[in-house]
Amino acid sequence: MAEIALNIARIDARQDDVPARLAELREKLSPRGNVVSEAGRRRTIETFGEPLSPQQVVERICHEVQTEGLAAVLRYSEKLDGKQLTAETIRVPQSELEAAHAAAAPEFLETLRKIRENIWEFQTAILHKDVQVDRPDGNFLRQRYLPLQRAGLCVPGGAAAYPSTVLMTAVPALAAGVKELVVVAPPTPFGSYNTDLLATCHELGVTEVYRMGGAQAVAALAYGVEGIPQVDKIVGPGNLFVALAKKHVYGEVDIDSIAGPSEVVVIADETTRADYTAADLLAQAEHAPGASILITWSPATLEATYAELNRQVALLERCELTVQSLEAFGCLILAESQEQACQLANEIAPEHLHIATDSAETLLDKIPNAGATFLGNYTPVALGDYAAGPSHVLPTGGTARWASGLSANDFLRSSSVIHYTDAGIQAIAPHVQRMADKEGLTAHRRSVDIRVS
Repeated sequence: MAEIALNIARIDARQDDVPARLAELREKLSPRGNVVSEAGRRRTIETFGEPLSPQQVVERICHEVQTEGLAAVLRYSEKLDGKQLTAETIRVPQSELEAAHAAAAPEFLETLRKIRENIWEFQTAILHKDVQVDRPDGNFLRQRYLPLQRAGLCVPGGAAAYPSTVLMTAVPALAAGVKELVVVAPPTPFGSYNTDLLATCHELGVTEVYRMGGAQAVAALAYGVEGIPQVDKIVGPGNLFVALAKKHVYGEVDIDSIAGPSEVVVIADETTRADYTAADLLAQAEHAPGASILITWSPATLEATYAELNRQVALLERCELTVQSLEAFGCLILAESQEQACQLANEIAPEHLHIATDSAETLLDKIPNAGATFLGNYTPVALGDYAAGPSHVLPTGGTARWASGLSANDFLRSSSVIHYTDAGIQAIAPHVQRMADKEGLTAHRRSVDIRVS
């Protein structure tokens, strides 16, 4: 294929209105960006008879699943995924999980086990432990952490199969001690009919796998339907409809985040290899949608990277989708200085931050806002996506300013334990009584008075 001349956005901090351009870029990357393919828009009209917004679609689907149960899930699976399922066939049978595992290549199973080991080692190392604070007179305070009982794991399956997502959601949950894991994936060749995905589930001991995706799967997990009990928390990536559905059901159950398109910011200097940087940007763009942003203070590095993008994208199997993604969500930013590059990256607060400079470690503290940070020329984002150990489920759309990536700790709930003795309540009673008087809560005071009088 001939080399492509990408029409990718550029920002020159020496002359452009950087805040306005960044605001425009951030809006594209948020769930408000209405990132729906043209095919998705057509399907909405075919399904509902009118051009509903994604928010309206999600509200309708969730309401119908909540009120009609499994019948609505099956109806939307047929309308949106083109698959006729029944109450008996929506769950993947154990025999099929076992067969997929038995048919898997030994090398693939070896990879699954090595990645599981890496994730397990990291997730158990960071797991919260109970803490007790002892006080005088035999009093003590304790913070304890207990695993959720049941978690729902969303695994995409539209344009590609993602056994990695099973690993990156299930293993942290298992490390936390969750007993019941429920995987949902759309009824597609890349979803719940994908043997690699099913083999991964079996390898990890996941026995509940359902052939459903989209907003209807999220609603089924959140409300519970016939044959599928409600979960405590829903995690995992998905398209805009999945993100909005998770937002809609939050409060019925917990969720991990409301994710937008996947994104990377690469910070490069004159020592960074342009072919490496282009490969990293293309890897993110092939998610389609996926946002790939380069920030550098070296004009030569920017131009060399652009040339490599044009050369390398033509070699990709998903070339057309990757080009669309780069031109819709990509950006090449020329900063005035290293300091401004760090400032811009921090304002973007990306899901993935790759500091690919010769002084990567020294820049780390200058960019606290990132879901996951990759240091140096030999740490591409793909290592985190697949094998390193931290989960690849990360905050997007600038939410890394306040949100964290998924970890084993997200499958724990904390609660406090308070124990006071007779001597202990005698000592603290005056302070409780005084506060109760200030707030006019006489019954609060009497519950103490009766014990100290």
